[in-house]
Amino acid sequence: MKTWRGFSLVELLVGMAILGVLLAIAMPAFSNWLRNARVRTAAESVQNGLQLARAEAVRRNTTIRFQLVDTTDDSCALSTAGPNWVVSFDPPVGACATPPSDTVAPRIIQSRSGAEGSSATTLTADQSTLVFNSLGRTTGNVVIDVASATGELCLVDGGPIRCLRIMVSLGGQIRMCDLALAVGDAQACT
Repeated sequence: MKTWRGFSLVELLVGMAILGVLLAIAMPAFSNWLRNARVRTAAESVQNGLQLARAEAVRRNTTIRFQLVDTTDDSCALSTAGPNWVVSFDPPVGACATPPSDTVAPRIIQSRSGAEGSSATTLTADQSTLVFNSLGRTTGNVVIDVASATGELCLVDGGPIRCLRIMVSLGGQIRMCDLALAVGDAQACT
């Protein structure tokens, strides 16, 4: 005689109900995790662009610009709130879609659209252009804040999102920090 193995319909329904309750509990936490990951992706992208600009300025022994722009097409303009950036020799205004080249103006080295992986974030900077000289230094301190564009408050303000800050010092040091961490923590913005 054969014995049938498996689940009964009642056992299957109870299992699915438990799974549904667990998913309903986990969804808000997963949504916040996803928003935090997008903020981190955008901040790391900007930090990498700044490091590229600094390294290229030292390597080529010339001045290199890191510029925040509103779009990466040929209608681009400099913006202190752009999620897009361009690393180039010359100002890229009106020519951000130009392919990378050492000879064709604006002599773009690299550009990045904010829609590439981190479109639900906002950037707010002190200035739209940062120029690195041949020693890897800048003309002033710059702060770039990265937050979620979906309207949630930062953790430091009582919200669920871990907002990040990128600081560039006069000497060219590029540092990413977390606004919500307490003074004394190595990753805090002090």
